Amino acid sequence: MAKAKGAVVVNTERCKGCNLCVVSCPWDVLSLNKEANSKGYNYSYMLAPENCVGCATCAYICPDACITVYKVKAEKTV
Repeated sequence: MAKAKGAVVVNTERCKGCNLCVVSCPWDVLSLNKEANSKGYNYSYMLAPENCVGCATCAYICPDACITVYKVKAEKTV
């Protein structure tokens, strides 16, 4: 049976580092980067991409719509 995996893409220049996506993620995938974007904000990134299931909770909660979530089937290896 195929298991769903997700990938989160953050528009780093648009992200203002509000941290809503980080605290709303039920799988602890996201974190705020120590580096800042050109506006001086610490943007979010995938700290633990292997945990992402593509639920898109982070994208729904983002007030600036700077998160896109892709969902792919991860085939089970034997």
